[in-house]
Amino acid sequence: MTQTQQLASGPRRRFGRLHWAWVVAAVSFLVLISTSGFRSLPSVVMAPMHEDMHWSYGTISLAISVNLVLVGLAAPYAAALMERLGIRLVLATALVLIAVGTGLPVVTSEPWQLVLLWGGLVGLGCGAISLAFVATLTNRWFVKYRGLVTGVLTAASTAGQLVFLPVLGWLSQHSGWRTVSVVVAVAAVISVPFIITLLRERPRDMGLAPLGAEPGPDGEPVVEEEEPAPRGAFRVLRDAVRTRVFWLLAGSFAICGVTTSGVMQTHFIPAAEDHGMTGTTAAGLLAVAGVFDIAGTTVSGWLTDRYDSRFLLATYYTLRGLSLILLPLLFAATPTPSMIAFAVFYGLDWIATVPPTIRLCQQYFGSSAGVVFGWMWTAHQIGGAIAAEAGGMVRDHTGSYTIVWVAAGATCLFAAVLSMLPPVKSRRGPALPVVAEAS
Repeated sequence: MTQTQQLASGPRRRFGRLHWAWVVAAVSFLVLISTSGFRSLPSVVMAPMHEDMHWSYGTISLAISVNLVLVGLAAPYAAALMERLGIRLVLATALVLIAVGTGLPVVTSEPWQLVLLWGGLVGLGCGAISLAFVATLTNRWFVKYRGLVTGVLTAASTAGQLVFLPVLGWLSQHSGWRTVSVVVAVAAVISVPFIITLLRERPRDMGLAPLGAEPGPDGEPVVEEEEPAPRGAFRVLRDAVRTRVFWLLAGSFAICGVTTSGVMQTHFIPAAEDHGMTGTTAAGLLAVAGVFDIAGTTVSGWLTDRYDSRFLLATYYTLRGLSLILLPLLFAATPTPSMIAFAVFYGLDWIATVPPTIRLCQQYFGSSAGVVFGWMWTAHQIGGAIAAEAGGMVRDHTGSYTIVWVAAGATCLFAAVLSMLPPVKSRRGPALPVVAEAS
């Protein structure tokens, strides 16, 4: 029996009709949900921590900003480490760092300790489980349904709010922010056994071809040649920055970070509390957004398989920008219908930008797409870090977040313009290596 035949027929005897790619996707979904618990944590505990520790919003936002920067800087190296050391080892180590970084703040007494734990340990851990991981995994395991699975896993990166936000908001109000930190740390630890026992590195490790691999002349799936290990993260960056496309995508994705992790996830709950809404109620509104984020990002992945990603991005950024500009007019002490409508709408658009951005990376940068998207994620997180700190400082100096929301919305409209500027490239044609686009 040939190697191709072994890859094609062997797994059917062991696993029936279920392709192991779906098991890998399910475990990845669980990991991403657990990781997103930390991204829910700062906005829930910011006000209680401000009152308990007497730290300013700007001081607490600094820890969040350091976290976001390290998440971005770690992402491209994590993608390369996954090639060298394996996905399981990198993910398991990352979850341990997240658990330590979220658990130890309960005994901290100085702001620098919060920066070290939230910013340093958790930043590195979340960086290893960033959306560059999604790009790497879907490239390995999926040919068919790649856009759809990218959308589902992208949704999982924020869908943890479904599980965590209402519970964490209630715990923060009734048991204090320290209890919230412990709960998030435990959730990270629980995911580790699933990674070790169920996650596999590549389809051929299970005797499989990637899901949806095209049949060859003999009717058996064609097994793609082994990709060489990615070049160093800086070498990939060096080639990518020579291209116009990289700067256009990185610029628009940085603005995505400004409007999601930077202002919405970090400052929405404190802003709602400024208008008399309880933290638990505001957390519930973000949970509503999380529900619709799953639907919106999944549909975005489906659309990415069918339509020009540039037009999708322009549409998403335009709608998001307009909604943020209107947000200051919607805040109230209770969840009005207009505020609920905003949560639904924003949830549908929250990170719908990720599947088309990943697809454009795959089209323009070929086998380097995982590492290139890691650098895109770096831009996303730097944008978020700047916005998180700026939002806290604006709140400290003006007593209001109005300027923050309007400015964030305006940047989204600029991102819509950037998204339309990359040159046309076939959605189905083979992706070119990054150097082919160099100027």
